[in-house]
Amino acid sequence: MHDSDPQEGPLVGEDDEVGYRGVTACQAVGISYRQLDYWARTTLVVPSIRDASGSGTQRLYSFRDLVVLKVVKRLLDAGVSLQNIRKAIETLRSRGVDDLAGITLISDGTTVYECRSPEEVVDLLQGGQGVFGIAIGGAFKEIQGSLSHLPAEPAAAAQPVGTPAQPAAGDELAARRARRRAG
Repeated sequence: MHDSDPQEGPLVGEDDEVGYRGVTACQAVGISYRQLDYWARTTLVVPSIRDASGSGTQRLYSFRDLVVLKVVKRLLDAGVSLQNIRKAIETLRSRGVDDLAGITLISDGTTVYECRSPEEVVDLLQGGQGVFGIAIGGAFKEIQGSLSHLPAEPAAAAQPVGTPAQPAAGDELAARRARRRAG
């Protein structure tokens, strides 16, 4: 997408005005709710729009949070330790969405390297050890595709005081009951 092209709007999900609940994040990224909850509680990936603040409150993740979750999942699937993933994510947290899209993470299964140019990727490959790469721009596109049919909600939507809390995202039975009552 080029900034100079007036025909193209923002990419799906990149709008900071919308957020995604835990269940939606799990579906978009391909992880279990248990993983999502653990990563939030251990501050690996904390929802940037709204964190859970007691029983009945919903975490709300931004598009950028979902991209980071996808990268964490890919690194774990490739056998990188949670400790090394945590280091890589702390580095990524300091970057904005535009920066993230141009980064390729390369790992030898132990260390995670951040590459911003093809030359940096080639330098690592010439080291002779087995490595794998994650193009974060590719994760962007995957998340955008997943979100195209999943629900979002306004990030600024605050629950009025005195209204009953929504069921916890992991409580499917309570969510079904709430949907039946609503309509």
